[in-house]
Amino acid sequence: MKKLAFILLISAGVFTSASAQQHLVDSISKELQQPMADTNRAVSMMRLAIDYELVDTAKAYAAYQDAIRFAKSKNLNYNLGRIYQNLAVLYGTGAKYKESIAHLDSAILNYQQSDNPKAKKYEASAYNDIAGKYKAINEIEKSIDYYLKGIALIEQSGMDADLVTPYCNIANVFGDLKEYARQNEYGFKALAAAKKTGLAQKIFMAHFILANAYSIQENLVQAKKYSDSATMYFDEQSLINNPDIQLSYYLITAQVFRKLNQFDSAVFYFKKCYTVSETYNYSYGKAESQLQLGGISIQQGKYGEAEKYLLKGIGLADSIGYLNMLDEGYKYLSDVYAVTGRYKEAYEYFQKYKVANDSVSSLETQKYATDLEKKYETAKKDKQILLQQSQLQKRKTLNYVLMGSAAVLLIFSFLIYRYYNQKKKLQQQRINELETLQQLTATEAILKGEEQERTRLAKDLHDGLGGMLSGIKYSFQTMKGNLIMTPDNQQAFERSMDMLDSSIKEMRRVAHNMMPEALVKFGLDTALKDFCNDINQSGALRVSYQSIGMENEVIEQTTAVNIYRIVQELINNTLKHAAAKTAIVQVSKKSGAFSITVEDDGKGFNPVILQGTKGIGWTNIQSRVDYLKGKWDVQTGPGKGTSVHIEINA
Repeated sequence: MKKLAFILLISAGVFTSASAQQHLVDSISKELQQPMADTNRAVSMMRLAIDYELVDTAKAYAAYQDAIRFAKSKNLNYNLGRIYQNLAVLYGTGAKYKESIAHLDSAILNYQQSDNPKAKKYEASAYNDIAGKYKAINEIEKSIDYYLKGIALIEQSGMDADLVTPYCNIANVFGDLKEYARQNEYGFKALAAAKKTGLAQKIFMAHFILANAYSIQENLVQAKKYSDSATMYFDEQSLINNPDIQLSYYLITAQVFRKLNQFDSAVFYFKKCYTVSETYNYSYGKAESQLQLGGISIQQGKYGEAEKYLLKGIGLADSIGYLNMLDEGYKYLSDVYAVTGRYKEAYEYFQKYKVANDSVSSLETQKYATDLEKKYETAKKDKQILLQQSQLQKRKTLNYVLMGSAAVLLIFSFLIYRYYNQKKKLQQQRINELETLQQLTATEAILKGEEQERTRLAKDLHDGLGGMLSGIKYSFQTMKGNLIMTPDNQQAFERSMDMLDSSIKEMRRVAHNMMPEALVKFGLDTALKDFCNDINQSGALRVSYQSIGMENEVIEQTTAVNIYRIVQELINNTLKHAAAKTAIVQVSKKSGAFSITVEDDGKGFNPVILQGTKGIGWTNIQSRVDYLKGKWDVQTGPGKGTSVHIEINA
């Protein structure tokens, strides 16, 4: 099961108000018609843009541009920084991350030029927001760099209460990198900082970040513990202006319940996530919740419902170009179609899954190449500076740069090679899984068809041919009473009647072997017991039958038929090839699992021949064991008899 593809981003409180209504827009528009101080006008113009976000996005962008022009004309750096930062949030909500980062850079520049006492606080929050955007586009190194810049600024300014948010966010980034020790370290730093503030919202935030960390690490006991603690501090109304925190909480809580197989609770929270995401037009939340609901439906075997969720989730993910979500969605949908027998669609979506995987890999490779190029350019600049120094120092530095570049190239080449090798293995594993599923489906169809044909033939023999032979016998007996025969004719007639009786018995034996009535009417245990008794009565082999836990056991018809055929084939092999005097058949059921053992004291054989055998008998046994998802073991050798043990989880 893949981890959540949702970009967990906790902002520092710069999100649009969920309560914005048209009457607020009208109210602020009237307010702006009145005389007021420049700083107040800049704030009101920003508020108008924020309130427009839930009314008309196009008007919101236009209002932000008006506010920017006014603040620039009045040199209001602090207000200009706040306007840019709020506009960046609007771009981020629409997944326009490059534009969002550019406006956050402008916000930081204006905060640095301002002497407002709040400027440092919002500068730090802008670093936090930029880090989140870089995380969203998988530039993890930049994301960590900006989170650390924000943390350093907060620590320098003595704003310890504001450390909770960046601690939480950088913990999530280390989780994505699978550096779980660092993830837990910053998670507990966030919790300690939150407890110092005494604020319920911050304590809630730290708890659910730790719940997410332990969920990723598959430590479900700790994940549930911190999720429950977060719930104690969760107040939906207090977070009405922070839908990103609400969405993160719903997603993490839902994922914990999903991993605990508590599907009803998981579905409830994923649907809550979708509702909030739809309200705020939050693309990631809508797409992720639909894909996760599709995954749960697969686990519950609700494949029709899963298909609807997945198609909707894939459409949403495709609209924002989020490849990690598409990767997961295509894989899930391929699984749905494979399980439901729609192999053409399964193959098509599996191909899409591979393309999405390759695209993600290409982006990551491109990132590695860009990083190497930047390192190379930095080395060139350092070299130019060092040329102005002494010749000896220049040579030393050049050597260091060359060795460092070679080491970096070697490391990154190794990482890229290992990554692609692992991706290739995973893709091959997926192909093998689909091929195995197709083979099992084909085997199931063959076995079912074989049993249906056996049943039909047995019925035709018993009811059709058997009835005809019995009618002929009755007619002959009637004729006998009406004819006068010589002693020789009398003797020939009696021999013919004996041959007719033998034919009727042989026909009934064949019909019984094709589909034993005892198996259909009385179950597997009785059928196997009758089969062994029939072998004993024939005198060809003495068979001892033992059953454990099979009395009054109701077994699904297909499973019962296949187990009966396996035992029948093994005993037939003993009769044909083993030259055995005695055999043992033991069948037991415990905790839903079948154990089948067939042993004989025959001449045995070299087990190596099973690896290349084309015999129908052993092939049929292997096919039936595979169909029942069982495993088997053959112990034999020349002169040692044969023991076959089979385990089946019914």
